[in-house]
Amino acid sequence: MNTLNTHESKYRPVAAAGWRRRIASLLGVESAADEPATETCDDGAPRPRRATDRISVVIPALNEERRIADVVRHVLADPATAEVIVVDDCSIDATVERATAAGARVVRSSMLGKGASMDDGARAASHEIVAYLDGDLAGLRPGLVTDLCRPLLEDEADFVKARFGRSGGRVTELTAKPMLKVFFPELAGYAQPLGGIIAARRALLHSLAFEDGYGVDIGLLIDACRAGARLCEVDIGSLENDSQPLPDLTVMANEVSRVIFNRARAAGRLHVDQIAVMYETQRQAAASLEYIMSRRRGRRRVLLLDMDGTLTPQRFVKELARATRRDDELAQWLDQQGDAATRSQRIAEVFRFVHRNEFERVAHALTIRPGVIECIHRAKQAGFMVGVVSDSYFVAAEIVRRRVFADFALAHPMHFDADVCSGRLNINEAFRPMVPGKGAPVSKGHVVARIRASAGEPPIETVWAVGDNLNDLDMLQQADRAFVIEPQHDSLVREADATRIDDFGELTLSVAALPPVP
Repeated sequence: MNTLNTHESKYRPVAAAGWRRRIASLLGVESAADEPATETCDDGAPRPRRATDRISVVIPALNEERRIADVVRHVLADPATAEVIVVDDCSIDATVERATAAGARVVRSSMLGKGASMDDGARAASHEIVAYLDGDLAGLRPGLVTDLCRPLLEDEADFVKARFGRSGGRVTELTAKPMLKVFFPELAGYAQPLGGIIAARRALLHSLAFEDGYGVDIGLLIDACRAGARLCEVDIGSLENDSQPLPDLTVMANEVSRVIFNRARAAGRLHVDQIAVMYETQRQAAASLEYIMSRRRGRRRVLLLDMDGTLTPQRFVKELARATRRDDELAQWLDQQGDAATRSQRIAEVFRFVHRNEFERVAHALTIRPGVIECIHRAKQAGFMVGVVSDSYFVAAEIVRRRVFADFALAHPMHFDADVCSGRLNINEAFRPMVPGKGAPVSKGHVVARIRASAGEPPIETVWAVGDNLNDLDMLQQADRAFVIEPQHDSLVREADATRIDDFGELTLSVAALPPVP
Protein backbone atom coordinates (compact mmCIF):
# COMPACT_ATOMS: atom_id res chain seq x y z
CA MET A 1 0.00 0.00 0.00
CA ASN A 2 1.46 3.31 -1.03
CA THR A 3 -0.07 6.25 0.80
CA LEU A 4 0.46 9.95 0.60
CA ASN A 5 -0.71 11.52 3.84
CA THR A 6 -1.29 15.24 3.98
CA HIS A 7 -2.30 15.74 7.61
CA GLU A 8 -0.11 13.38 9.61
CA SER A 9 1.32 15.65 12.27
CA LYS A 10 -1.34 18.39 12.44
CA TYR A 11 -4.43 16.16 12.41
CA ARG A 12 -6.92 16.34 15.21
CA PRO A 13 -10.08 14.23 14.99
CA VAL A 14 -13.13 16.26 14.01
CA ALA A 15 -16.58 15.05 15.07
CA ALA A 16 -19.30 14.78 12.44
CA ALA A 17 -21.03 17.93 13.65
CA GLY A 18 -17.71 19.75 13.52
CA TRP A 19 -17.15 18.69 9.93
CA ARG A 20 -20.57 19.98 8.97
CA ARG A 21 -20.12 23.32 10.67
CA ARG A 22 -16.66 23.82 9.25
CA ILE A 23 -17.66 22.94 5.69
CA ALA A 24 -20.75 25.15 5.91
CA SER A 25 -18.58 28.00 7.11
CA LEU A 26 -15.98 27.45 4.40
CA LEU A 27 -18.57 27.37 1.62
CA GLY A 28 -20.72 30.18 2.99
CA VAL A 29 -23.92 28.12 3.33
CA GLU A 30 -26.17 27.21 6.21
CA SER A 31 -25.15 24.12 8.14
CA ALA A 32 -27.32 21.06 7.81
CA ALA A 33 -28.92 19.66 10.91
CA ASP A 34 -26.35 17.88 13.00
CA GLU A 35 -26.40 14.09 12.90
CA PRO A 36 -24.54 12.32 15.69
CA ALA A 37 -21.75 10.02 14.61
CA THR A 38 -22.72 6.37 14.88
CA GLU A 39 -19.72 5.65 17.13
CA THR A 40 -17.97 8.35 19.13
CA CYS A 41 -15.49 8.59 21.97
CA ASP A 42 -16.28 10.47 25.16
CA ASP A 43 -14.81 13.66 23.66
CA GLY A 44 -17.10 13.44 20.61
CA ALA A 45 -14.40 12.39 18.17
CA PRO A 46 -15.06 9.46 15.84
CA ARG A 47 -14.16 6.16 17.46
CA PRO A 48 -11.31 4.31 15.70
CA ARG A 49 -12.59 1.70 13.29
CA ARG A 50 -12.26 -1.97 14.10
CA ALA A 51 -10.62 -4.36 11.69
CA THR A 52 -13.89 -6.26 11.53
CA ASP A 53 -15.85 -3.26 10.24
CA ARG A 54 -17.36 -3.81 6.81
CA ILE A 55 -17.97 -1.43 3.97
CA SER A 56 -20.83 -0.06 1.88
CA VAL A 57 -19.77 0.14 -1.76
CA VAL A 58 -21.63 2.70 -3.88
CA ILE A 59 -21.60 2.58 -7.68
CA PRO A 60 -23.20 5.53 -9.55
CA ALA A 61 -24.43 4.15 -12.86
CA LEU A 62 -25.94 5.38 -16.10
CA ASN A 63 -26.37 2.86 -18.93
CA GLU A 64 -23.63 0.51 -17.70
CA GLU A 65 -25.23 -2.80 -18.71
CA ARG A 66 -22.02 -4.00 -20.36
CA ARG A 67 -19.93 -4.30 -17.19
CA ILE A 68 -22.09 -3.53 -14.18
CA ALA A 69 -22.84 -7.16 -13.27
CA ASP A 70 -19.16 -8.13 -13.35
CA VAL A 71 -18.26 -5.14 -11.15
CA VAL A 72 -21.00 -5.96 -8.62
CA ARG A 73 -20.09 -9.65 -8.39
CA HIS A 74 -16.39 -8.85 -8.01
CA VAL A 75 -17.01 -6.34 -5.26
CA LEU A 76 -19.36 -8.67 -3.35
CA ALA A 77 -16.64 -11.34 -3.38
CA ASP A 78 -14.39 -9.05 -1.32
CA PRO A 79 -14.66 -10.07 2.37
CA ALA A 80 -14.73 -6.41 3.47
CA THR A 81 -17.85 -5.64 1.42
CA ALA A 82 -21.09 -5.64 3.38
CA GLU A 83 -23.36 -4.31 0.62
CA VAL A 84 -23.27 -2.91 -2.89
CA ILE A 85 -25.57 0.00 -3.69
CA VAL A 86 -26.02 0.89 -7.35
CA VAL A 87 -27.46 4.39 -7.70
CA ASP A 88 -29.15 4.45 -11.07
CA ASP A 89 -29.40 7.71 -13.03
CA CYS A 90 -32.55 6.54 -14.84
CA SER A 91 -30.73 4.19 -17.23
CA ILE A 92 -32.58 3.14 -20.36
CA ASP A 93 -30.70 -0.11 -20.85
CA ALA A 94 -30.54 -3.25 -18.67
CA THR A 95 -28.30 -1.70 -15.97
CA VAL A 96 -30.90 -2.04 -13.19
CA GLU A 97 -31.85 -5.62 -14.03
CA ARG A 98 -28.26 -6.84 -14.33
CA ALA A 99 -27.10 -5.05 -11.19
CA THR A 100 -30.02 -6.50 -9.21
CA ALA A 101 -29.40 -10.01 -10.53
CA ALA A 102 -25.74 -9.72 -9.54
CA GLY A 103 -26.72 -8.98 -5.93
CA ALA A 104 -26.71 -5.18 -5.68
CA ARG A 105 -29.34 -3.04 -3.99
CA VAL A 106 -30.48 -0.57 -6.64
CA VAL A 107 -31.87 2.86 -5.79
CA ARG A 108 -32.87 5.61 -8.19
CA SER A 109 -30.92 8.85 -7.96
CA SER A 110 -32.84 11.83 -6.66
CA MET A 111 -31.81 13.78 -9.76
CA LEU A 112 -29.56 13.45 -12.77
CA GLY A 113 -25.82 13.81 -12.21
CA LYS A 114 -22.96 11.88 -10.64
CA GLY A 115 -22.76 14.20 -7.62
CA ALA A 116 -26.40 13.65 -6.68
CA SER A 117 -25.95 9.90 -7.15
CA MET A 118 -22.88 9.86 -4.90
CA ASP A 119 -24.71 11.83 -2.22
CA ASP A 120 -27.75 9.56 -2.47
CA GLY A 121 -25.49 6.52 -2.16
CA ALA A 122 -23.82 7.84 1.00
CA ARG A 123 -27.24 8.48 2.55
CA ALA A 124 -28.47 5.01 1.59
CA ALA A 125 -25.35 3.31 3.00
CA SER A 126 -25.79 1.14 6.10
CA HIS A 127 -22.15 1.14 7.22
CA GLU A 128 -19.74 3.73 8.54
CA ILE A 129 -17.22 3.36 5.72
CA VAL A 130 -18.37 4.13 2.18
CA ALA A 131 -16.37 3.33 -0.96
CA TYR A 132 -17.17 4.57 -4.47
CA LEU A 133 -16.39 2.64 -7.64
CA ASP A 134 -17.28 3.18 -11.30
CA GLY A 135 -19.69 0.88 -13.09
CA ASP A 136 -17.53 0.44 -16.20
CA LEU A 137 -14.36 -0.88 -14.57
CA ALA A 138 -12.45 -3.80 -16.05
CA GLY A 139 -9.40 -5.64 -14.79
CA LEU A 140 -10.60 -5.75 -11.18
CA ARG A 141 -8.43 -7.83 -8.88
CA PRO A 142 -9.34 -9.66 -5.66
CA GLY A 143 -9.19 -7.66 -2.46
CA LEU A 144 -9.49 -4.25 -4.15
CA VAL A 145 -12.11 -2.91 -1.71
CA THR A 146 -10.12 -4.11 1.29
CA ASP A 147 -6.91 -2.52 0.02
CA LEU A 148 -8.64 0.75 -0.85
CA CYS A 149 -10.25 1.04 2.58
CA ARG A 150 -7.39 -0.31 4.72
CA PRO A 151 -6.31 3.19 5.94
CA LEU A 152 -9.88 3.75 7.12
CA LEU A 153 -10.19 0.33 8.73
CA GLU A 154 -6.91 0.88 10.58
CA ASP A 155 -7.83 4.44 11.57
CA GLU A 156 -4.99 5.98 9.57
CA ALA A 157 -7.21 8.20 7.41
CA ASP A 158 -10.69 9.67 7.02
CA PHE A 159 -10.67 10.09 3.23
CA VAL A 160 -8.86 7.89 0.71
CA LYS A 161 -8.25 8.44 -2.97
CA ALA A 162 -7.15 5.65 -5.28
CA ARG A 163 -4.39 5.71 -7.81
CA PHE A 164 -4.11 3.00 -10.38
CA GLY A 165 -1.87 1.82 -13.17
CA ARG A 166 -2.05 4.71 -15.60
CA SER A 167 -1.09 8.34 -15.60
CA GLY A 168 -3.68 11.02 -15.20
CA GLY A 169 -5.75 11.96 -18.23
CA ARG A 170 -5.49 15.12 -20.26
CA VAL A 171 -7.75 17.19 -18.02
CA THR A 172 -5.86 15.99 -14.96
CA GLU A 173 -2.45 16.88 -16.36
CA LEU A 174 -3.36 20.10 -18.19
CA THR A 175 -5.98 21.59 -15.87
CA ALA A 176 -6.31 20.03 -12.42
CA LYS A 177 -2.68 19.54 -11.42
CA PRO A 178 -1.41 22.98 -12.52
CA MET A 179 -4.30 24.69 -10.71
CA LEU A 180 -3.78 22.64 -7.54
CA LYS A 181 -0.11 23.64 -7.50
CA VAL A 182 -1.13 27.30 -7.53
CA PHE A 183 -4.16 27.33 -5.23
CA PHE A 184 -3.89 24.16 -3.11
CA PRO A 185 -0.22 23.13 -3.09
CA GLU A 186 -0.90 20.78 -0.16
CA LEU A 187 -2.79 18.58 -2.67
CA ALA A 188 -0.33 18.86 -5.54
CA GLY A 189 1.21 15.46 -4.82
CA TYR A 190 -1.89 13.47 -5.71
CA ALA A 191 -1.37 11.42 -8.88
CA GLN A 192 -5.05 11.23 -9.87
CA PRO A 193 -6.98 13.98 -8.09
CA LEU A 194 -9.93 13.61 -10.47
CA GLY A 195 -10.30 9.87 -10.01
CA GLY A 196 -13.73 8.70 -8.90
CA ILE A 197 -12.53 5.70 -6.86
CA ILE A 198 -12.57 6.97 -3.29
CA ALA A 199 -13.51 5.87 0.22
CA ALA A 200 -14.39 7.90 3.29
CA ARG A 201 -16.16 7.88 6.60
CA ARG A 202 -19.88 8.32 6.15
CA ALA A 203 -20.07 11.14 8.72
CA LEU A 204 -17.47 13.09 6.77
CA LEU A 205 -19.28 12.53 3.46
CA HIS A 206 -22.53 13.84 4.97
CA SER A 207 -20.74 17.12 5.71
CA LEU A 208 -19.31 17.66 2.21
CA ALA A 209 -20.80 19.41 -0.82
CA PHE A 210 -21.34 17.14 -3.84
CA GLU A 211 -20.99 19.11 -7.07
CA ASP A 212 -23.35 18.19 -9.88
CA GLY A 213 -20.81 17.96 -12.73
CA TYR A 214 -17.38 16.65 -13.57
CA GLY A 215 -15.93 18.60 -10.65
CA VAL A 216 -17.50 16.44 -7.96
CA ASP A 217 -14.37 14.40 -7.19
CA ILE A 218 -11.92 17.31 -6.96
CA GLY A 219 -14.47 19.24 -4.89
CA LEU A 220 -14.72 16.42 -2.35
CA LEU A 221 -10.93 16.18 -2.10
CA ILE A 222 -10.49 19.91 -1.49
CA ASP A 223 -13.38 20.16 0.96
CA ALA A 224 -12.18 17.15 2.98
CA CYS A 225 -8.72 18.67 3.17
CA ARG A 226 -10.04 22.05 4.30
CA ALA A 227 -12.25 20.33 6.92
CA GLY A 228 -9.15 18.92 8.60
CA ALA A 229 -9.72 15.30 7.60
CA ARG A 230 -6.76 12.95 7.26
CA LEU A 231 -6.17 12.22 3.58
CA CYS A 232 -4.16 9.59 1.77
CA GLU A 233 -3.73 8.09 -1.68
CA VAL A 234 -3.62 4.32 -2.13
CA ASP A 235 -2.14 2.39 -5.05
CA ILE A 236 -4.72 -0.25 -6.08
CA GLY A 237 -2.90 -1.65 -9.10
CA SER A 238 -4.13 -1.55 -12.70
CA LEU A 239 -7.67 -0.82 -13.85
CA GLU A 240 -9.38 -0.05 -17.10
CA ASN A 241 -12.43 2.09 -17.75
CA ASP A 242 -14.03 3.87 -20.68
CA SER A 243 -12.51 7.21 -21.71
CA GLN A 244 -14.59 10.36 -22.14
CA PRO A 245 -15.36 11.41 -25.72
CA LEU A 246 -13.21 14.31 -26.90
CA PRO A 247 -16.09 16.89 -26.96
CA ASP A 248 -16.78 16.13 -23.28
CA LEU A 249 -13.21 16.92 -22.24
CA THR A 250 -13.72 20.66 -22.79
CA VAL A 251 -16.79 20.62 -20.57
CA MET A 252 -14.89 18.51 -18.02
CA ALA A 253 -11.97 20.96 -17.94
CA ASN A 254 -14.36 23.89 -17.51
CA GLU A 255 -16.18 22.20 -14.63
CA VAL A 256 -12.97 21.20 -12.88
CA SER A 257 -11.50 24.70 -13.17
CA ARG A 258 -14.72 26.27 -11.91
CA VAL A 259 -14.74 24.06 -8.81
CA ILE A 260 -11.10 24.76 -8.01
CA PHE A 261 -11.60 28.50 -8.54
CA ASN A 262 -14.65 28.54 -6.28
CA ARG A 263 -12.88 26.59 -3.54
CA ALA A 264 -9.86 28.91 -3.83
CA ARG A 265 -12.11 31.94 -3.47
CA ALA A 266 -13.81 30.43 -0.41
CA ALA A 267 -10.37 29.77 1.09
CA GLY A 268 -9.33 33.39 0.58
CA ARG A 269 -6.76 32.38 -2.01
CA LEU A 270 -8.43 34.04 -4.97
CA HIS A 271 -10.00 37.43 -5.54
CA VAL A 272 -11.76 37.39 -8.88
CA ASP A 273 -15.22 38.92 -9.22
CA GLN A 274 -16.04 37.03 -12.38
CA ILE A 275 -16.09 33.49 -11.00
CA ALA A 276 -19.87 33.38 -10.92
CA VAL A 277 -20.02 34.77 -14.46
CA MET A 278 -17.58 32.10 -15.59
CA TYR A 279 -19.73 29.45 -13.93
CA GLU A 280 -22.90 30.47 -15.77
CA THR A 281 -21.06 30.95 -19.06
CA GLN A 282 -19.58 27.47 -18.84
CA ARG A 283 -22.89 25.89 -17.97
CA GLN A 284 -24.56 27.63 -20.87
CA ALA A 285 -21.77 26.63 -23.24
CA ALA A 286 -22.33 23.02 -22.26
CA ALA A 287 -26.01 23.49 -23.07
CA SER A 288 -25.51 25.17 -26.45
CA LEU A 289 -27.56 23.56 -29.18
CA GLU A 290 -24.44 22.68 -31.16
CA TYR A 291 -22.94 20.81 -28.24
CA ILE A 292 -26.27 19.17 -27.38
CA MET A 293 -26.77 17.78 -30.87
CA SER A 294 -23.18 16.54 -31.03
CA ARG A 295 -24.03 14.17 -28.18
CA ARG A 296 -27.21 12.61 -29.51
CA ARG A 297 -25.30 9.38 -30.32
CA GLY A 298 -27.32 8.35 -33.32
CA ARG A 299 -30.76 9.16 -31.94
CA ARG A 300 -33.20 10.28 -34.63
CA ARG A 301 -36.10 11.42 -32.47
CA VAL A 302 -36.37 14.56 -30.31
CA LEU A 303 -38.99 15.33 -27.63
CA LEU A 304 -39.22 18.98 -26.51
CA LEU A 305 -40.96 19.75 -23.22
CA ASP A 306 -41.98 23.20 -22.01
CA MET A 307 -41.20 23.78 -18.33
CA ASP A 308 -43.68 26.24 -16.77
CA GLY A 309 -47.19 24.82 -16.78
CA THR A 310 -46.09 21.63 -18.54
CA LEU A 311 -43.45 19.77 -16.54
CA THR A 312 -44.50 21.70 -13.46
CA PRO A 313 -47.94 23.22 -12.84
CA GLN A 314 -46.24 26.29 -11.35
CA ARG A 315 -44.50 29.14 -13.12
CA PHE A 316 -40.95 29.67 -11.97
CA VAL A 317 -40.88 33.48 -12.06
CA LYS A 318 -44.12 33.65 -10.04
CA GLU A 319 -42.69 31.32 -7.41
CA LEU A 320 -39.44 33.29 -7.30
CA ALA A 321 -41.34 36.57 -6.99
CA ARG A 322 -43.43 35.15 -4.16
CA ALA A 323 -40.32 33.88 -2.37
CA THR A 324 -38.55 37.24 -2.71
CA ARG A 325 -41.66 39.42 -2.15
CA ARG A 326 -41.60 40.91 -5.63
CA ASP A 327 -45.12 39.91 -6.69
CA ASP A 328 -46.30 43.46 -7.42
CA GLU A 329 -43.18 44.31 -9.45
CA LEU A 330 -43.59 41.15 -11.53
CA ALA A 331 -47.32 41.60 -12.17
CA GLN A 332 -46.88 44.68 -14.35
CA TRP A 333 -44.73 42.76 -16.84
CA LEU A 334 -46.05 39.23 -16.71
CA ASP A 335 -48.02 38.04 -19.75
CA GLN A 336 -47.81 41.41 -21.49
CA GLN A 337 -48.14 41.26 -25.24
CA GLY A 338 -45.42 42.57 -27.52
CA ASP A 339 -41.75 41.88 -27.99
CA ALA A 340 -40.80 38.74 -26.06
CA ALA A 341 -37.14 39.72 -25.65
CA THR A 342 -38.04 43.09 -24.13
CA ARG A 343 -40.59 41.52 -21.79
CA SER A 344 -38.08 38.89 -20.68
CA GLN A 345 -35.49 41.59 -19.95
CA ARG A 346 -37.96 43.63 -17.90
CA ILE A 347 -38.89 40.56 -15.87
CA ALA A 348 -35.20 39.79 -15.30
CA GLU A 349 -34.72 43.27 -13.84
CA VAL A 350 -37.36 42.48 -11.22
CA PHE A 351 -34.95 39.97 -9.66
CA ARG A 352 -31.95 42.25 -9.44
CA PHE A 353 -29.93 41.63 -6.25
CA VAL A 354 -31.46 38.18 -5.66
CA HIS A 355 -28.80 35.61 -4.78
CA ARG A 356 -28.27 32.60 -7.03
CA ASN A 357 -29.05 30.31 -4.09
CA GLU A 358 -32.63 31.60 -4.06
CA PHE A 359 -33.06 30.86 -7.78
CA GLU A 360 -31.80 27.33 -7.21
CA ARG A 361 -33.85 26.79 -4.05
CA VAL A 362 -37.09 27.76 -5.79
CA ALA A 363 -36.27 25.54 -8.80
CA HIS A 364 -35.68 22.58 -6.49
CA ALA A 365 -39.02 23.23 -4.78
CA LEU A 366 -41.14 23.24 -7.96
CA THR A 367 -43.69 20.45 -8.18
CA ILE A 368 -43.07 17.94 -10.97
CA ARG A 369 -46.26 16.57 -12.53
CA PRO A 370 -46.99 12.90 -11.87
CA GLY A 371 -45.72 10.53 -14.54
CA VAL A 372 -43.13 12.93 -16.01
CA ILE A 373 -40.04 10.93 -15.07
CA GLU A 374 -41.59 7.67 -16.23
CA CYS A 375 -42.62 9.27 -19.53
CA ILE A 376 -39.15 10.68 -20.19
CA HIS A 377 -37.58 7.34 -19.33
CA ARG A 378 -39.83 5.55 -21.82
CA ALA A 379 -39.17 8.19 -24.48
CA LYS A 380 -35.40 7.76 -24.13
CA GLN A 381 -35.84 4.00 -24.47
CA ALA A 382 -37.78 4.68 -27.69
CA GLY A 383 -34.85 6.59 -29.16
CA PHE A 384 -35.85 10.15 -28.24
CA MET A 385 -33.41 12.78 -27.12
CA VAL A 386 -35.44 14.67 -24.50
CA GLY A 387 -35.03 18.37 -23.81
CA VAL A 388 -36.54 21.06 -21.57
CA VAL A 389 -37.22 24.21 -23.62
CA SER A 390 -38.15 27.23 -21.52
CA ASP A 391 -38.58 30.99 -21.84
CA SER A 392 -37.38 31.14 -18.25
CA TYR A 393 -33.83 31.12 -16.91
CA PHE A 394 -31.21 28.48 -17.57
CA VAL A 395 -30.25 28.34 -13.88
CA ALA A 396 -33.77 27.02 -13.14
CA ALA A 397 -34.34 24.97 -16.30
CA GLU A 398 -31.10 23.05 -15.76
CA ILE A 399 -32.19 22.02 -12.27
CA VAL A 400 -35.60 20.90 -13.53
CA ARG A 401 -33.88 18.98 -16.35
CA ARG A 402 -31.81 17.04 -13.89
CA ARG A 403 -34.80 16.42 -11.64
CA VAL A 404 -36.73 14.78 -14.49
CA PHE A 405 -33.67 13.05 -16.06
CA ALA A 406 -33.93 14.83 -19.41
CA ASP A 407 -30.96 15.04 -21.77
CA PHE A 408 -30.64 18.81 -22.12
CA ALA A 409 -32.11 22.20 -21.26
CA LEU A 410 -32.44 25.27 -23.44
CA ALA A 411 -33.31 28.55 -21.71
CA HIS A 412 -32.00 32.09 -21.31
CA PRO A 413 -28.87 32.66 -19.16
CA MET A 414 -29.25 35.15 -16.35
CA HIS A 415 -26.17 37.22 -15.53
CA PHE A 416 -24.85 36.86 -11.98
CA ASP A 417 -22.13 39.02 -10.48
CA ALA A 418 -20.47 37.32 -7.49
CA ASP A 419 -23.54 35.03 -7.33
CA VAL A 420 -25.93 37.99 -7.16
CA CYS A 421 -28.38 38.63 -10.01
CA SER A 422 -27.47 41.73 -12.01
CA GLY A 423 -30.88 41.91 -13.68
CA ARG A 424 -29.33 41.35 -17.13
CA LEU A 425 -30.54 38.55 -19.37
CA ASN A 426 -28.93 37.08 -22.49
CA ILE A 427 -31.31 35.60 -25.05
CA ASN A 428 -30.26 32.06 -25.96
CA GLU A 429 -29.22 31.99 -29.63
CA ALA A 430 -31.23 28.81 -30.17
CA PHE A 431 -34.41 30.92 -29.80
CA ARG A 432 -33.41 33.37 -32.56
CA PRO A 433 -34.20 32.86 -36.26
CA MET A 434 -31.63 31.06 -38.38
CA VAL A 435 -32.02 33.81 -40.99
CA PRO A 436 -32.00 37.26 -39.33
CA GLY A 437 -35.31 39.05 -39.71
CA LYS A 438 -37.22 35.92 -40.75
CA GLY A 439 -39.93 35.14 -38.25
CA ALA A 440 -40.33 36.34 -34.69
CA PRO A 441 -37.18 37.80 -33.07
CA VAL A 442 -37.41 35.27 -30.23
CA SER A 443 -39.44 32.07 -30.42
CA LYS A 444 -39.36 28.42 -29.35
CA GLY A 445 -40.27 27.59 -32.94
CA HIS A 446 -36.74 28.55 -33.99
CA VAL A 447 -35.43 25.84 -31.66
CA VAL A 448 -37.28 23.22 -33.71
CA ALA A 449 -35.93 24.63 -36.97
CA ARG A 450 -32.37 24.63 -35.66
CA ILE A 451 -32.71 21.04 -34.44
CA ARG A 452 -33.92 19.91 -37.86
CA ALA A 453 -30.99 21.69 -39.52
CA SER A 454 -28.38 20.36 -37.09
CA ALA A 455 -25.42 18.49 -38.51
CA GLY A 456 -24.67 14.85 -37.84
CA GLU A 457 -25.79 11.45 -38.96
CA PRO A 458 -28.34 10.04 -39.04
CA PRO A 459 -30.57 13.10 -39.63
CA ILE A 460 -33.36 13.98 -37.22
CA GLU A 461 -36.53 12.23 -38.40
CA THR A 462 -39.12 13.15 -35.78
CA VAL A 463 -39.69 16.10 -33.43
CA TRP A 464 -42.44 15.97 -30.83
CA ALA A 465 -43.35 18.90 -28.58
CA VAL A 466 -45.46 19.40 -25.44
CA GLY A 467 -46.70 22.75 -24.12
CA ASP A 468 -49.54 24.50 -22.35
CA ASN A 469 -49.55 28.20 -23.32
CA LEU A 470 -49.51 30.56 -26.29
CA ASN A 471 -45.77 31.12 -25.97
CA ASP A 472 -45.44 27.43 -26.92
CA LEU A 473 -47.55 27.81 -30.06
CA ASP A 474 -44.73 28.26 -32.57
CA MET A 475 -42.89 25.23 -31.16
CA LEU A 476 -46.03 23.12 -31.28
CA GLN A 477 -46.81 24.18 -34.85
CA GLN A 478 -43.28 23.35 -36.03
CA ALA A 479 -43.26 19.90 -34.45
CA ASP A 480 -44.25 16.72 -36.29
CA ARG A 481 -46.61 15.90 -33.47
CA ALA A 482 -47.82 18.26 -30.76
CA PHE A 483 -49.41 17.69 -27.36
CA VAL A 484 -51.07 20.18 -25.03
CA ILE A 485 -51.56 19.57 -21.31
CA GLU A 486 -54.07 21.68 -19.34
CA PRO A 487 -54.06 24.49 -21.96
CA GLN A 488 -54.16 28.05 -20.66
CA HIS A 489 -56.14 29.17 -23.73
CA ASP A 490 -59.01 27.29 -25.37
CA SER A 491 -57.73 28.05 -28.86
CA LEU A 492 -54.28 26.51 -28.31
CA VAL A 493 -55.23 22.93 -29.20
CA ARG A 494 -56.92 24.02 -32.42
CA GLU A 495 -54.26 26.50 -33.53
CA ALA A 496 -51.43 24.04 -32.83
CA ASP A 497 -53.31 21.09 -34.36
CA ALA A 498 -52.35 19.31 -31.15
CA THR A 499 -53.54 16.35 -29.14
CA ARG A 500 -54.90 17.33 -25.75
CA ILE A 501 -53.70 15.19 -22.84
CA ASP A 502 -54.75 15.24 -19.21
CA ASP A 503 -51.59 13.68 -17.81
CA PHE A 504 -48.19 12.37 -18.86
CA GLY A 505 -49.43 8.80 -18.74
CA GLU A 506 -51.27 9.50 -22.02
CA LEU A 507 -48.04 10.77 -23.61
CA THR A 508 -46.26 7.63 -22.41
CA LEU A 509 -48.84 5.51 -24.22
CA SER A 510 -48.26 7.48 -27.43
CA VAL A 511 -44.53 6.93 -27.12
CA ALA A 512 -45.01 3.22 -26.47
CA ALA A 513 -47.11 2.90 -29.63
CA LEU A 514 -44.24 4.02 -31.87
CA PRO A 515 -42.44 1.41 -33.94
CA PRO A 516 -39.00 0.40 -32.64
CA VAL A 517 -36.03 2.50 -33.69
CA PRO A 518 -34.42 0.85 -36.75
